[in-house]
Amino acid sequence: MLSACLLLASSTMNQAAVKVTGDVQNAGSFTFVPGIHLLDVVSQARPNAESYWLAAAWLHRPLLEQQTRLKAGVLFDLKMLQRGALLEDKNSLAALAARLLEEVSRLPVTGRKIAELDPVALEVAFARNDSLNDGDQLIYPARPTTVTVFGAVEKPCTLPYQALQPAQEYLENCLPLTEADADYLWLIQPNGHVKRVGIAGWNREDGVFAAAGSTILVPVRNDDRDLPTPDLNEQLAEFLATQPLPEVTP
Repeated sequence: MLSACLLLASSTMNQAAVKVTGDVQNAGSFTFVPGIHLLDVVSQARPNAESYWLAAAWLHRPLLEQQTRLKAGVLFDLKMLQRGALLEDKNSLAALAARLLEEVSRLPVTGRKIAELDPVALEVAFARNDSLNDGDQLIYPARPTTVTVFGAVEKPCTLPYQALQPAQEYLENCLPLTEADADYLWLIQPNGHVKRVGIAGWNREDGVFAAAGSTILVPVRNDDRDLPTPDLNEQLAEFLATQPLPEVTP
């Protein structure tokens, strides 16, 4: 059986391997064998029952190139927005674009692939037991206690998670700037799923809750035809969704 071939790697660093880190009983590098699947490695790593399986992340090497292009597109749009805002003397918008440009520049390209990494779901075939690649990594974070608000706010906020609190109510403690889109927010759940949520009187969506560890993106208002960045907010949300939670709670 393939799982019998998986051992913690103890040879040279360039040996083909899959790495598992975070809140697991057997963290480390496992020898990569062509054709191995998620369950083969997860069953060896043995994630702890208390770890936050909802936010477990699969960093998949074949997605690095695609996500590198995604990040480049976000940075390009932010730079164009900054330059256009300066030309139109919209200094506060230019400052927001410059700040977001710097913040996004610091974020890594991870190759995160959305997948269900619950060990029980994998074992009983409720989740897809996909194939792994050499150099992939699985991360099982500890359960977080916060929600992050990012984007068109004075500064990013880390707020206490409140069970069953609608996503838009987090904005009461992290107020949007005047350059923010007042009609929508983007909710990035810790499993990597992204949803645009209506928050205005005419399109308000009730019953949309942020799980612990979620990121709420307050989008930049982009209705100025002279500053065309129609895909900026959606692509920024998609890139934020590639960022795994920390392996340990800060």
